[in-house]
Amino acid sequence: MKEKKKKEKITYIDDGRSLADMSGVSGGMHFSKQNTVSSFKAQWDTFWGAVKMMLLPTLVMVGFLLVVFLIMTVIFGAM
Repeated sequence: MKEKKKKEKITYIDDGRSLADMSGVSGGMHFSKQNTVSSFKAQWDTFWGAVKMMLLPTLVMVGFLLVVFLIMTVIFGAM
């Protein structure tokens, strides 16, 4: 039978500081060392897919702001 390794219990101590010392933390992503394996065409398609996905919500928000601006202009411009 395999013996299970016990997990090391982590104890968190709150010392009242708003920022923690992260100098002892290792790992994470190192963007300078990581190269992409995607082709330019795949990256281009992904970019335009995201733009197409956000085009309608952007136009709706711009339209909403335009309507609010016109209403405010009519209300305060007539005084």
